[in-house]
Amino acid sequence: MYTSSLFQTPAAFSSIRDTLEDITLHFTYLMRLKSQALYEHSVRVANFAGATALHMRLPANEVTLIHYAGLLHDIGLLTVANRVLSRYPNLSTREYQQYKKHPDLGANMLETNPACQDLIPYIRFHHERWDGGGYPKHLKNVNIPLGARILAISDYYDGTIYSAPDFPQRTKQDVTQALFSGSGSQFDPEVVIAFLHVLYP
Repeated sequence: MYTSSLFQTPAAFSSIRDTLEDITLHFTYLMRLKSQALYEHSVRVANFAGATALHMRLPANEVTLIHYAGLLHDIGLLTVANRVLSRYPNLSTREYQQYKKHPDLGANMLETNPACQDLIPYIRFHHERWDGGGYPKHLKNVNIPLGARILAISDYYDGTIYSAPDFPQRTKQDVTQALFSGSGSQFDPEVVIAFLHVLYP
């Protein structure tokens, strides 16, 4: 059993952070080769998620882990054909079932590395929903790790709102309403509030 990095000394966590940096550089390089859009999405999600964790005053080690998890949250998509990714979300039933495997696949890529143990649940469960309607395990409410709840709204915002063609025309009220529409169903209400404070300080 690996000791949780959240309870390690600064020196011990520094070693874990160095390993995470090496792993992240490797996977982000592969993402850039596969899709520049996928790479840029991951960088933005990491920044949104890290800033939200910081706003929520989580421990420094936890903020760092959530930031790295943001960079790595979609590495499972490295196994999905570009022709499928380019059509998302307009996928066939078969393609969507393939797409839905990416959180597990990404987590499995990291599971043998001791430095990754604490962020694996964030990657595996970033598509879970607050109401239990997500995947892969249909976790609900606080059974979803907090890091995954933060990644969920960061991922949704970047993929659905920020990257939409009409984003430049959307007002603060539009964005706030869009995120609040998922509060208590798709997203943790407290995380929604924290995320909005990051977007609109």
